Amino acid sequence: MWFINFFKTSIGRKYVMAITGLLLVLFLCTHVFGNVTIYLSASAFQHYADALHSLPVLVFIFSTSLFTVLAAHIGFGLYLFFQNREVNNSRYAVQAEIVTEKKSIAAKTMPYSGLLLLLFLLVHVSGFTLSGGEMPISELVKERFSGFFYSLFYLISFAAMALHLTHGFWSMLQTLGANHPRYNDAIDKLTYIVPAFFLIMFGGIPLYFMTGLGSNF
Repeated sequence: MWFINFFKTSIGRKYVMAITGLLLVLFLCTHVFGNVTIYLSASAFQHYADALHSLPVLVFIFSTSLFTVLAAHIGFGLYLFFQNREVNNSRYAVQAEIVTEKKSIAAKTMPYSGLLLLLFLLVHVSGFTLSGGEMPISELVKERFSGFFYSLFYLISFAAMALHLTHGFWSMLQTLGANHPRYNDAIDKLTYIVPAFFLIMFGGIPLYFMTGLGSNF
């Protein structure tokens, strides 16, 4: 079928990366606004978690869809990485400086930051979903982040996420056609603003407990 043949092309794979990347960014937006209830109180966060898990069918559909999107993003990302490396190693490869140094550094580290994020997801899911037992999620959050190295791992992972997004967000917009002289300055600023927003919002949670501000959580 035509769409299968389209996905076999380089452009088609890039579109898959862009669309799945956009969906993952939208997931981060919903996730971060749920997590900020941690700053309000333990009861507020517990109420949010209970309300979310009172809809098991919706959670199942959302989780399955998220897993599918994530698997596609990782799979196509790895394929493009090895494909590009093979091209770059060719004697016919031409190095084109089409991105700024900021994006170049982020682009070169994309597979490594992506692998660190995959490790983070495995730790996160195993720590909060698979091993929670009967403990309320609010108590589990405080217990997990009371450990210095656990919180430090989260901070490092969120820094990797910000670096990953710096290039990923820019690349996504370029692939989807958001490239116009009138908007390029705004797009370039967004490649800083969006990652910084998620870094502050997510990274602030382990810092909240590490600094003692969450001692009464």
